[in-house]
Amino acid sequence: MAEPYRILALNNISARGLERLPRERYDVGPEVARPDAILVRSADMHRSVVAPSVLAVGRAGAGTNNIPVAELSKRGIPVFNAPGANANAVKELVLAGLFLGARNICQAWSFARSVSGDDQAIDEAVEKGKKQFVGFELPGRTLGVIGLGAIGVEVANSAGALGMKVLGYDPQITVQRAWQLRSSVAQALSLDDLFARADAISVHVPLNNDTRGMVSAARLKLMRKGGVILNFARAPIVDDAAVVASLDAGHLGAYVCDFPNNALKDHAKVIALPHLGASTGEAEENCAVMVADTLREYLEHGIIRHCVNFPEAVLPRVPGVTRLAVANRNVPNMVGQISTCLAGAGLNIADLLNKSRGEYAYTLIDIDSAVPASIVEQIRGIEGVLAARIP
Repeated sequence: MAEPYRILALNNISARGLERLPRERYDVGPEVARPDAILVRSADMHRSVVAPSVLAVGRAGAGTNNIPVAELSKRGIPVFNAPGANANAVKELVLAGLFLGARNICQAWSFARSVSGDDQAIDEAVEKGKKQFVGFELPGRTLGVIGLGAIGVEVANSAGALGMKVLGYDPQITVQRAWQLRSSVAQALSLDDLFARADAISVHVPLNNDTRGMVSAARLKLMRKGGVILNFARAPIVDDAAVVASLDAGHLGAYVCDFPNNALKDHAKVIALPHLGASTGEAEENCAVMVADTLREYLEHGIIRHCVNFPEAVLPRVPGVTRLAVANRNVPNMVGQISTCLAGAGLNIADLLNKSRGEYAYTLIDIDSAVPASIVEQIRGIEGVLAARIP
């Protein structure tokens, strides 16, 4: 029997997820040496060295900012995540944030706790003070949703069910997500168009050079007076200084986010929660299960799903074949060179799948017979090949 795969767990992973990795085939723990793969939630991998033995990294969550994806890509190491596994948890918190911001609930609660005296004095203070917390109802108001992935689609659909008008903006929306959207969700022509037409805006995009500071001073000026910004994605997507300035000027009505800092946490019109987006037992279990299944499928069969740096590659595996998995730079004649190596060794290709994504590509080749280790090593030596193995 083959040696078990060794999985280094950098954080506590839900037991339901670990159950997907059979003990007879997987050795999982925080002290595993020479790991074949790494499981991580929040640990900062930028501060550590990824062992040469590592074939893959699985993130039990959606974001991968804590993982050195660019460096791992150069080594042919796929980074898997769990898109959509925490979508319901985040959606529920976004909706809660929408209600909190629209009705000034946190500020009103704080006020109610601050009043003192006997019951009659408290009643009088409440009646006198409640006018400062007048909010607005959601039906008929417009919610702009930036990013229509798993979470954005759920937020958009739920807001529509609450009677809101919904605008969506996502130039890269997939066909799958488009089919999931309610037909009433309208398309914004641009970000500026969305900001100009929305009473509330919720962002659901990854953090990158294009999205950093996306919610800017110029765009906030386009919003209707009293609007609400919701950020349960990543802190730097919103320009905090611009938000505070807009709140102080009385233009923006509220900012609800998952990222407290000194500029935000004590502001009267800011509700900053302690990164609760995916903090439910169900979300943690869903993420762990998804990433464990994905990691196992890759290690055992070379199949790639839910990967942030290499293309999806799914090739059904039939009995009696040897599978070769190759990660490489997306350059011309790569498949041809690999095929030439195999043909030179008298090896017949039964099936082949080649996919590319940006500057990287991935190839699965099923061969009718065993593949000598020397041939795998020869393929590794081809210029542009980053990794090659027989799963």
